[in-house]
Amino acid sequence: MMLKRYLLGLALGGLLGLVCILGASLRSTDTLALWYLFAFWFNRFLMGFVFAALPLNVDLKKKIVRGVLVGLFVSFAFYAATNFNDLIGFIVGALYGVIIELVFHYVFKQESQLSKKG
Repeated sequence: MMLKRYLLGLALGGLLGLVCILGASLRSTDTLALWYLFAFWFNRFLMGFVFAALPLNVDLKKKIVRGVLVGLFVSFAFYAATNFNDLIGFIVGALYGVIIELVFHYVFKQESQLSKKG
């Protein structure tokens, strides 16, 4: 089950990273450097990995709060690297954290309930 969680987390992070690249490109008036876009993508990819490592046996309300906090925590690395210039990218990290938590909650619902019982 852990392998499935990591694969899903990395896939979600990679996909959300592509969404971030698209959003950053649309928001920017300048052409963004390839290294900048890669760093943005990698931050979201890493976010998927981090969420995959978290325990499943937490109730939904706590998962949402955890999604916001961990999403902001992981996003802070990229935000700080931009010299605190991409506030929208930082804040969206909270939303992406919640999205990943919700997907994990519904995909692994049965495993989560089993771990609460045992």
